[in-house]
Amino acid sequence: MRPLLDLAPFKSEIKGVCFDIDDTFSSHGKITSQAFDALWKLKSAGFTLIPVTGRPSGWCDHIARFWPVDGVVGENGAFSFYMHQGKRMRTDTLPSQESKDARTKLKALRADIESAFPGCSFASDQDYREYDLAVDFCEDVTPWQPGEVDRLVAFCESKGAIAKISSIHVNTWFGRYTKVEGIRHFLKSAPTDLKLPKFEELVFVGDSPNDEPMFQAFPFSVGVANVKPFLPRIKNPPKFVTTSEAGAGFAELSEFLRS
Repeated sequence: MRPLLDLAPFKSEIKGVCFDIDDTFSSHGKITSQAFDALWKLKSAGFTLIPVTGRPSGWCDHIARFWPVDGVVGENGAFSFYMHQGKRMRTDTLPSQESKDARTKLKALRADIESAFPGCSFASDQDYREYDLAVDFCEDVTPWQPGEVDRLVAFCESKGAIAKISSIHVNTWFGRYTKVEGIRHFLKSAPTDLKLPKFEELVFVGDSPNDEPMFQAFPFSVGVANVKPFLPRIKNPPKFVTTSEAGAGFAELSEFLRS
């Protein structure tokens, strides 16, 4: 990873920012005034803003309506919400029949996880999710040992599911999509009058292993400094890194892009 300042020669090519939320935009479970102010400053400067998160549809409805963003990709790429002509709109990444099949498989997987991992807890926002299961390994529970997190990932994959590790959850789902497919689908399917940039005109900023597809796919990818402990789990790390962690790192990127 190279210092953020090394991105300077390419800064004029960047028209928008895609960003993870947990421990990238937020800090220790809270969105600081520094980070939210940085988001508004990017918006005022004319940048397109698209959170790409593992968080659920219930959260994404709020984000699309009330944050200064142009859209939000939720549940690790399952769908996109955005505002258009005063209405909250959505687009799903999977075709409808595949979505239906995925939900059926997910119910069976939940029972299998509960049997294989007695006492495990699903995320407190699980009831607001449509397409994935989020197993909490440190947000509201005693932190798991890394080996147990890896065992859960392997178990889900043995059932034919995709499983990704965020900074707080193991997210698992059925359907061959990731955050990358989610953002590409949104850019392709959104109304043209939203005037969204091209994929290659966006910078992505994240912090954890479930952001790896984005780190690899985007020509401009940035990790906030707290990505460093996860590097042994990331084969394709971000190309650049901030000096500050989490929301302060996001604010650092905001200032850099606007300078």
